[in-house]
This record gives sequence, structure tokens and C-alpha cells, in this order.
Amino acid sequence: MNLSSLDAVQQERRLSIERYYRVHAGIYDLTRWTFLLGREALVREAAASCTPSRILEVGCGTGKNLVQLGRRFPQAQLWGLDLSGDMLAVAKRKLQNLAPRPTLVQAAYDRPVEDEPSFDLVVFSYALSMFNPGWEEALTAASLDLAPGGAIAVVDFHDSGSTLFKGWMGLNHVRLNGHLLPGLKSRFPSHTATIRPAFGGIWSYFRFIGRLA
Repeated sequence: MNLSSLDAVQQERRLSIERYYRVHAGIYDLTRWTFLLGREALVREAAASCTPSRILEVGCGTGKNLVQLGRRFPQAQLWGLDLSGDMLAVAKRKLQNLAPRPTLVQAAYDRPVEDEPSFDLVVFSYALSMFNPGWEEALTAASLDLAPGGAIAVVDFHDSGSTLFKGWMGLNHVRLNGHLLPGLKSRFPSHTATIRPAFGGIWSYFRFIGRLA
């Protein structure tokens, strides 16, 4: 696939995801809590590994994790980035009483947010598995956004032995092929990683805290 073809695939994928969340933004928090496991544990693990002053969450969605991060790190400057304006609209309402007020940005994460590395913590919560294509570019962007000594924290779907479940998740823009964790480990050699089964082993998810070498 040449570059122009890849760009066209990425653009169509992004438009499809935007349409998807235009429908789901209003019910997201009510319907996803049974699936999106390990989010609170990731915030706890991040708090145990670093004390960031600037935090970026990529794929921040409705802002649930930003609320938790704001409580854990009350002095930190928070940034939330998401492709969906509808999800960010929900996040804006949810975060209006949080001080300092997080900065919300509508964009794809295919390049660094800042011109210079400035974030002490970059968080991905069930976002990377939806970047298809694009997850490798997102990890490159994260490595360029991280300040020296900064950490990346990720929780996401890992894999499933069920072809039926993988197909159903694919209809919801999620890829479960065990591809994310090896990519994270290769880019962030100093790391801890945990894989956990979910719903009796129908699928698994992972938590990852990493740093650049």
C-alpha cells in the first residue's frame, strides 16, 4: 500500500470512528463500564511510579480518566485529546468544575501535541486498539511528547481466542490481535506489564507502565 492509499484508509477510518461516537457519546459511560477494565488500577499504578506536573491523555473520550487523574494529581496540568468532538463535548461538561481546567483538543494523534517534549505522563486508556492504522504513529508521537524521565501508561484490550468475539469487537473498531504489548515493550524498554483475563477468559486486557531507555 502506497502512502496516498494509506492516508485515504486512515481518513476513512477516522470519519467512521467520528460517526460511531456521534451515536455513542451520550451513552458511553453507561454502556462501557463492564468492558473497560483496569482503568482505576492504571491510574493508581501511574501515581505509584511518577509525580507528573503535565499529563496528556490520548483518546480521553468523555473525560472519566481525566477526573481520576485530576484527583490523583491535583497540581498537574491536564490535557485531553480525542478525535470525536461529541465525546469531548461530554468531557467538557464533566470537567467544568475541575481546577485547574483541563485543556481539550480535538485531533488525531499522529504527531506530537507540543513542539518540544513537555509531558511527564502520557496515558492511553482503551484507545490504541482503535488506531488501525495509526497505533505505531501514536506511540512515536508519545515518545516525542514525553519529557526526559517521563512515563507512558496504557490499559487496553490484548487478545481473544474467540473468532466470534474478535469479529464483534472489530465492528466496534477494536482490534484484538495481541499486537500492542510487543510494540510498547520494544519502544519503552524500561517497563512493567500485566495481562489479565476478562469474562472467564473470553478476552484479555493489559496494563503497561513504561519509560524511554
